[in-house]
Amino acid sequence: MQPLAIENWHKAMSVRNASALDTLLADDVVFQSPVVHSPQVGKPITKVYLTAAMEVLGNDKFRYVGEWYGDTSAVLEFETEIDGIKINGIDMIAWNDAGQITNFKVMVRPLKAINKLHEMMGALLMKMAPKA
Repeated sequence: MQPLAIENWHKAMSVRNASALDTLLADDVVFQSPVVHSPQVGKPITKVYLTAAMEVLGNDKFRYVGEWYGDTSAVLEFETEIDGIKINGIDMIAWNDAGQITNFKVMVRPLKAINKLHEMMGALLMKMAPKA
């Protein structure tokens, strides 16, 4: 049986519903990107990264191909394709007793995929950044 946090993540991802992250993410959630060295701490910045990821990765070829569960964590393997580059990765997700995500780590392969995501996510995050 799928844990509630993962079920809610799948619902949000399937329709790219970024507003669902408001209740799904814990206030002190930590996001770890495959291309950003330091962890991003807190709901606001994590929501920005996950919203961008939903847009960049959430195309019609995106699908989860495997899932493994612990008591309060899961590993979800995904595949997609962008600009002819096949992307394979995993989302490592942990949650608290309230079913809110407390840690979200993404790993991606191969190197061409990381480079493409870095390019696309960087451009999108620049657009999403607050104007000074």
